[in-house]
Amino acid sequence: MKHKCKLILFIIIISFYGCNSIVDQSKNYLGKWDAKIFMPGGELPFIFKIESINNKITATIINNEEEVPIKEINFENDSLFLYLPAFNTKLKLKFDSNLKNLSGNLILLKSGGVDQIMKVVAIPHKGSIIKTNIEINIGGKWSVNFIDDEKINTIAVGEFYQTNDKVTGTFLTTTGDYRYLNGFVNSDDVQLSTFDGAHVFLFKAKLSKDGKLKGDFWSGTKWHESWEAIRNENASLPDEDSLTFIKKGYTKLNFKFENIYGKEVSLNDEKYKNKVVLVNLAGSWCPNCHDEARFLSEYYDKNKNRGLEIIALMFENYKDKNKNIGQIKNFKDKFNIQYDLLYAGINDKDKASELLPMLNKVLAFPTTIYIDRKGNVRKIATGFSGPGTGYHYIKFQEKFNNFLNKLLEEH
Repeated sequence: MKHKCKLILFIIIISFYGCNSIVDQSKNYLGKWDAKIFMPGGELPFIFKIESINNKITATIINNEEEVPIKEINFENDSLFLYLPAFNTKLKLKFDSNLKNLSGNLILLKSGGVDQIMKVVAIPHKGSIIKTNIEINIGGKWSVNFIDDEKINTIAVGEFYQTNDKVTGTFLTTTGDYRYLNGFVNSDDVQLSTFDGAHVFLFKAKLSKDGKLKGDFWSGTKWHESWEAIRNENASLPDEDSLTFIKKGYTKLNFKFENIYGKEVSLNDEKYKNKVVLVNLAGSWCPNCHDEARFLSEYYDKNKNRGLEIIALMFENYKDKNKNIGQIKNFKDKFNIQYDLLYAGINDKDKASELLPMLNKVLAFPTTIYIDRKGNVRKIATGFSGPGTGYHYIKFQEKFNNFLNKLLEEH
């Protein structure tokens, strides 16, 4: 008994000094930092902060109106490690020789389990200088055309808000929105960007004398598109419910995949009989899927007793199944998801289409399939307009609530 008491005391002492050691190591890092990610198209600015709250170190990425908490923080030798498990994103920083500034790398996980590595530097936060008497204003709605390096076009709608030289807003596309963008105008130059732990987006453009925006878009280290935009207060996108549909001859969805505990799940299971079921095609790597999961998880908790079930079919980045299962578990934990999450395969829309041959094509993650109590597919929504879209997100919630109430009241 005496030995057990000594062991317990030893563990408590080690834990105490371990916690204090982390706090001690963090002292030089505390505060708000102005950081830059070096991309092929230029520098992407973002802000993060490190705080000590009740003797616990916290870290947060400030992404325009959004604050992204960083759950895992470690100090090893002279380096700070920030890790976002839901996206499997890593940020490694250490002090330069002047002991004032930080430098290091951002490591992003991409499709196929491939890492993208970008240089990062950070200096203590200085605040922003507001410039007035700005000659241009890009506030309003724009019709946008993105053109990738293979000359494939993607239409979008840009909605921007400008105060002095500061600009916020987003791009809406048929596959989802580009979330919270912020930036600035300077003379005829426009820059917008976002870093939310997964997206590393940088947009640059010039405003021509005829009122058009023309520039470039970079995502991470590999993806590049050119883009053009013209003002159009009536700009709109095709109806999200018309893009993905059940092929002729089919009325029902059919699949069988394993959940995160290795049990096969099918729509034919007793659990889903005579229920309204939402089948959500998603991925833990996808910020729009995170936005939708937050909404769906809360809605499910409030409405599951009305006869609602949700199944998420997860398409992940790793080639290794066990790593993908780990990512799905992190995703589940982040949003306290109580509905079923199934591992469906890798992040590949063509392969997802092969697994679900009754669909014309999987165009986007997320895609949400609405199924009534009789098992019939009633609607398929492609993409998701999240909270970064403002009015559009409010409109989505109203439309969603009305349609789900209708399905749930049917018997």
